[in-house]
Amino acid sequence: MNTKENDQKPPTVDFVIRHTWHKIARMYNQKAAEHDVTISIAFITLIIDKEGTPSTQLGPRLGMEPTSLSRTLKVMEDKGYIYRKMDEVDKRKVLIFLTEYGVDQRRLAKSVVLDFNEKLLKKIPQGKLNVFFEVMERIDKIVSEEMEKR
Repeated sequence: MNTKENDQKPPTVDFVIRHTWHKIARMYNQKAAEHDVTISIAFITLIIDKEGTPSTQLGPRLGMEPTSLSRTLKVMEDKGYIYRKMDEVDKRKVLIFLTEYGVDQRRLAKSVVLDFNEKLLKKIPQGKLNVFFEVMERIDKIVSEEMEKR
């Protein structure tokens, strides 16, 4: 990703974010494949609350389209990671829960994410990470503002 002087213009901010995320995603997918899961399944296991999570909240939290999410949830249900239950109070709402097997997979996914995070924390000074998080927060806000214009 390094650019040679006078060869090219520096990459755009969105290119650097996308390029880095794709490398992280490939790394996570390789680790997930060792356990016969996908990165999407692993991330879903990480965000399902113990009290259940409405399926309508999963898509926005993951940045997944509804059709992809539905397909992934169906696979997860077929493989025994999750089960669905109608909300006791609001019968229109369907809650997603992890099965015991799903909880085990969640532990595994969490350990992979925390291990990678720990490696980053050891190699990047906290001050630089603070600046990174601040910049990413600003980028997120700008993106949200741009999306609201449409």
